[in-house]
Order: sequence, then C-alpha cells, then structure tokens
Amino acid sequence: MSLRRIARPLLASIFINEGIDTLRNPQARIESAEPALEKITEPLNIPIDATTAVRVNGTVMTVAGLALATGKAPRIAASILSASLVATTVVGHPFWSMRDKEERVVHRKAFTRNLVFLGGLLHAAVDTNGKPSRKWRKEQARKERERNS
Repeated sequence: MSLRRIARPLLASIFINEGIDTLRNPQARIESAEPALEKITEPLNIPIDATTAVRVNGTVMTVAGLALATGKAPRIAASILSASLVATTVVGHPFWSMRDKEERVVHRKAFTRNLVFLGGLLHAAVDTNGKPSRKWRKEQARKERERNS
C-alpha cells in the first residue's frame, strides 16, 4: 500500500475540519479578517467583504481538502491549500503585533504549527507519485527526437 494513501487524507483532515467549521461558525474569523482586509483593500481601492472572504476560504479549504484526501488532483489541491494557508496564517496569527506576552506565545505557536502544515502541503504539491514530471518527460522526448533525426 502506498504511503500517499494514508498521508494525504491525514494532511487534508485539518483543512476539511477547519473549512467546515469556518462555514458553520464564520463570525470569529470574520472579526479577525476585517482589519487585515482593510489594510489590503484600502490602498488597492478594491472592496472585499470580510464575510464573503471568510466563507470563500472555508469553501476552498473544504473542497481542496477533500480533493487532496481522495487523491483527485492532489497537486493542484495542495497548491491551493498552500496559498490559502499562507493568507489565513498571516491574518489569523500576527504574533509580531501583539503586546500581551501570553497571547503572543499562543499565536506564535499556531503560526509555527501552520508552517509545519505548509511544509507538508508543499511536499504534496510537488509529489509526482514516483512518476517522472511532465518537464522531465518532455525533455526526454526532445532528446529522443534529436537522436532519431
């Protein structure tokens, strides 16, 4: 049995769980997303509603998590989850801006934990299931054509 069949669902489980929780209980995440979205959207003059952004992120985590867990386009799913995770980590755990020492420690640990998940996702995003990448196969085909001409 392939280790991927176990590892992908295990990695995906946190995103599926958090995605569903976000969709069911978005309010706490909306409150933390609003200030960050203001900082991002104000200079760009692009209005983005925090409620919509949080719900879209919850949907993305759930759908991409399920895709990763089931092995349906796992590299794309892991890439999408990586992008989502970076954004939610920076917005949700800005430990560097916190004055309270205990709160800073809690958020720094959560930030670091998310870096661990990001490492797993990046690995999954480049995992070719032991098969050569498309780039490698194209290069080999080009070399073979050159040899045969």
